[in-house]
Amino acid sequence: MCLTETLDEMVSSSTLSPELAIQVLVQFDKSMTEALESQVKSKVSIKGHLHTYRFCDNVWTFILQDALFKNEDTQENVGRVKIVACDSKLLSQ
Repeated sequence: MCLTETLDEMVSSSTLSPELAIQVLVQFDKSMTEALESQVKSKVSIKGHLHTYRFCDNVWTFILQDALFKNEDTQENVGRVKIVACDSKLLSQ
């Protein structure tokens, strides 16, 4: 959210073109996908009440309430979480 809000502010103040802002978001998605695939070794399970789900343009959006994130060492309760997921193969287009 912070990245998109910052990019929106920069586009609004004409510091950045909308096209370049979109390129930044696409590159961020590619870089995060690559980092998660190559550098993250731990697994996390997520449980919660599924409030809303949506599938549009090959993108899944899930909104969970009273979510519990758990890994080998710790667990964390979150009141509300939004998960947006897409096929990483779509990012290479």
